[in-house]
Amino acid sequence: MRYQISGKQIDVGEALQGHVKTELGAVMEKYSQRPTDAQVVFSRDAHLHVCEAVVHLSSGLTAQARGQATEVYAAFDACTEKMDKQLRRYKRRLKDHHRDRSTPVEFAGAPAYILAQSDGGEDEIEPDTLQPIIVAEMETRIPSLSAGEAVMQMELAHANVLVFRNERHGGLNVVYRRDDGNIGWIDPQ
Repeated sequence: MRYQISGKQIDVGEALQGHVKTELGAVMEKYSQRPTDAQVVFSRDAHLHVCEAVVHLSSGLTAQARGQATEVYAAFDACTEKMDKQLRRYKRRLKDHHRDRSTPVEFAGAPAYILAQSDGGEDEIEPDTLQPIIVAEMETRIPSLSAGEAVMQMELAHANVLVFRNERHGGLNVVYRRDDGNIGWIDPQ
C-alpha cells in the first residue's frame, strides 16, 4: 500500500510516519487485504490536533475518517478507531447482504463544475443572463455499482449525494441522504 503522510503547518516526523504505517496497515490487513493507497493529513485547529485519513480500496470504494485530540498521536488513534469501525461495518455488509465483487469497480470520467453562489441580497443587481458563473472545472469519476454498493460508498465517504452508473442496466442513478435521515434513490428509466 502506498502512503502519503503530510502535515498542514505541522512537522510530521519519522516516528509519527512509522506509527501511521504500522497502525493503519494493521487495520487494513484486518478488514480489507487489498488497499491501494492512503492519504493521511495532520493539521491544527486551535488547541486540537486533527487527523484526516482517506483510504482507497481495490474494490473501488473509499473509506475516510477524521479524528481530533489534544495530542497528535491521540488524534491519529481516534481517526484509526473510526476507520476500523467503518471497515468492520463495510465487511459485515458485504458478507451478509451483497455479493462478493470479483472484479474492480469500473469508473467513467465526467466533467464537474463549481458554480458561483449569489449572496441573494436586496441590493444585488439582476444579471443580464441566467447562465451561472463557473468558478472551477475539473474531472470526476462515476463508479459502476449496484444500488446497495452505492449506499455503502456514500456512507463510507460521509457524502450527502452519490451519482453512479447502475450495473444492472447501465443508466445513471443517484442516491442521496434525505432530511429525515433515510436514503433516497433516483433511478430514471
